[in-house]
Amino acid sequence: MKSIYPMKQKIQQLIHNAAAEAYRQGDIPSSDFPEIVIDEPKLDTHGDFSTNIALVMASVQKRPPRKVAEIILKYLDDRGGDIAKAEIAGPGFINFFVNPASWLPVLKVVHTEDTRFGAANIGGGERVQVEFVSANPTGPLHVGHGRGAAVGDSMANILSFCGYDVQREYYINDSGRQIRTLGRSVFLRYQQLFGENIAFPHDCYQGDYIVDIAKEIKKLKKNTLLEQSDDQATTYCARYAADIILADIKKDLTAFGVTHDNWFSEQSLFDSGHVDRVINEFKEKHIIYQKDDALWFNTSLYGDEKDRVVVRNNGLTTYFASDIAYHHDKFERGFEQVIDVWGADHHGYIPRMAASIEASGYHRDQFKVILVQLVNLLRGGLPVTMSTRSGEFVTLKDVVDEVGRDAARFIFLTRHYESPLDFDLELARQKTNENPVYYVQYVHARIASIVRKDREKGGSSEQWDADAVVRLTEPEEIQIMKALARYPEAVAGSAAYLEPHRITFYLMNLASCFHAYYNKHRVLTDDPILSRARLYLVLAVQKVIRNGLTLLGVSAPEQM
Repeated sequence: MKSIYPMKQKIQQLIHNAAAEAYRQGDIPSSDFPEIVIDEPKLDTHGDFSTNIALVMASVQKRPPRKVAEIILKYLDDRGGDIAKAEIAGPGFINFFVNPASWLPVLKVVHTEDTRFGAANIGGGERVQVEFVSANPTGPLHVGHGRGAAVGDSMANILSFCGYDVQREYYINDSGRQIRTLGRSVFLRYQQLFGENIAFPHDCYQGDYIVDIAKEIKKLKKNTLLEQSDDQATTYCARYAADIILADIKKDLTAFGVTHDNWFSEQSLFDSGHVDRVINEFKEKHIIYQKDDALWFNTSLYGDEKDRVVVRNNGLTTYFASDIAYHHDKFERGFEQVIDVWGADHHGYIPRMAASIEASGYHRDQFKVILVQLVNLLRGGLPVTMSTRSGEFVTLKDVVDEVGRDAARFIFLTRHYESPLDFDLELARQKTNENPVYYVQYVHARIASIVRKDREKGGSSEQWDADAVVRLTEPEEIQIMKALARYPEAVAGSAAYLEPHRITFYLMNLASCFHAYYNKHRVLTDDPILSRARLYLVLAVQKVIRNGLTLLGVSAPEQM
């Protein structure tokens, strides 16, 4: 991904110009220059930036790496004065030391762009759909759904911030075996409420919420369902229960700060004939064929390990059939890219869905899947027992009610979604630096407190003052400005790689820089000019903290 980090871009351009001039002067024999990669060394003694370009160019240029590095530095023309020093290290690395004053302009950019700082038109208006959560309406959302909701919603925020036209969608699995099982579970509990001695099967839904729904139906319908056939009563119970559960899901997601733009019904694909239409289209193209009285999708033709059944020999469609139609419908609605957020257990499902999209005439790279790993719920470091089989599990609502929306969302995003996550409920409630969301939010609130104190004295710190900001020379101040300059690249990387945790990591690093500064230096001093400069600096930090938290769907409090 091309860097949008201004200082990196400047150094990349300086190196390119130097190599081009060296070629024109005959000091290097080839104009074949590779991509210039700029890294940030872990040790300050190695400079602000480093590149291995000389090592990469050495074989093509037929020179030892250090000789190539010497030639590049010979023609390095830094007329802007941003580079205080450049030196060769090790086998041929080039380290760049940036003039401290060159970091100052980032403060003005942060203040000027304000809520839009970090935004970029990477997407160019491309229409993207992010489908996430999509839990079957057969029970409450659990903590795993919460992690998927946090990932999907923040990813949609980030993509929108980067210039994509984003729609959030929830796919309602309101058709098929699981809905039928839901109806059967509720009807059996309903029958038990009338004293019927019925054994409750293990393959039915076990939670107390099933009994609660059965009680609602009893209150509404009295004993009338007992007079209907089992099929009629089960169908009624299924629809009623699914509607109740879906309403609770929407309520829980709203409390979690998640609002979907569209709720798409699986059943609507059958009612509209879309499933049959897609199957017939693929049959005409010989992509779907008949074998053993069933219909098979020739997914192996498109890289899947084997072909897949779409219609069983009993005439019933598989989930794959409706999923094919659903994704076909997504592209028919004009989305240029679709992103699905799934549980990690769906990993094996990706190749067949990618095959169906390619068979539909679209490119595989228009379909991306984010796989979200499990959440290990802890309390004081000890596992919280959860069992969906017995119906005893901690719901997303339980977690939000206990620790709050902000803590839940932030902690869900503290690790890459492909890694399992330990979520400690006790830690999430603590108001200490051990709690990551508190650690970051406290910075925003602390700066707000500083600003209030300054304004009580009649101060104003929002305006750029060139004479003041040049006083920002402390190492911790430079570190903060460097961190602020990284924010646009963190956002762009998060959008490009679909990794919202990059924002979380960035915010924790920026918070660390602020804490290190605040613990060592006073912001409001006896020197009004220095105070004005430092207020301008910390206000920039506050704005970026707010911007990042907003992308994660987390609040930026003025007081804590």
